[in-house]
Amino acid sequence: MKIGLDIMGGDYAPKAIVLGAIAAHEALSAGERLVLIGDTSLIKPVLAEQGFNPDHFEYVHTEEAIGMGEHPTKAIVQKPNSSIAVGFQLLKEGKIDSFASAGNSGAMLVGAVFSVKTIPGIIRPCLSTLVPKLKGGAGLLLDVGANADCKPDTLLQFGILGNLYAENILQIANPRVALMNIGEEEEKGNMVAMATFPLMRDTRFFNFVGNVEGRDLFNDKADVIVCDGFTGNIVLKMAESFYILTLKKGFKDEFFDRFNYEKYGGSPILGVNAPVIIGHGISSPEAVKNMVLQSKDMIETQLVEKIKKAFK
Repeated sequence: MKIGLDIMGGDYAPKAIVLGAIAAHEALSAGERLVLIGDTSLIKPVLAEQGFNPDHFEYVHTEEAIGMGEHPTKAIVQKPNSSIAVGFQLLKEGKIDSFASAGNSGAMLVGAVFSVKTIPGIIRPCLSTLVPKLKGGAGLLLDVGANADCKPDTLLQFGILGNLYAENILQIANPRVALMNIGEEEEKGNMVAMATFPLMRDTRFFNFVGNVEGRDLFNDKADVIVCDGFTGNIVLKMAESFYILTLKKGFKDEFFDRFNYEKYGGSPILGVNAPVIIGHGISSPEAVKNMVLQSKDMIETQLVEKIKKAFK
């Protein structure tokens, strides 16, 4: 198993990424190897500083990096030797089994769609995130930013993708899938939500439990919650703020501690032909480690192959 990691992506790259790679190495087993992609002249000093044997990693040197503020499509085309572009080329060629980066999220989405491509049958790939549950464990929310506008059939597919992720990665048997709405009744919501409800109600691909409201995000009504990327991104950013607010207020609580983004690593792009994970721009070494371990889980469970089979 070879896990590709962009060491040039993120606000604290490359040091935070390399430190995260070192921490991840300690958690990986024999035969599970990290491939660091980026400027190798910036990697070696950090490893030497930590007294870490550089032979534990493989390296692919790149001369360029895509900045956080660059236009995603232009940057991918104009910087073919950037760490993100090279990472996707390696993934496309099968030289790595997954690719993760805390860099430009737009470039990661564009790179995924144009290199490893969308799985046949899937209308649009989406981003997902884990949501802590009050009674323990976590659920899944998707989409959280890849698709601001969605049609009913796209949301139905998000339900299928979320169901497969919950079964295989979260190990939830027969996950309960719900649609985010402004009310629980079938006739509530905008035109898209009202058109999506009967599609989900009548599907045989997952266990649909109806509409849920924003207040149900952290309770036990559903394991997978589906929404468009505009709604999901707002919800995600608000949820992330809870942890920061508790720190500022000096409030310590186990539940709110689980809102710390570091614990989850990153957001998988579901619906493309290989495991791809986008990390938070402010990723710390702990977040990078968990992003690598999430990549490992996606490879081990053969999640992508199971999604391909479901959409055949």
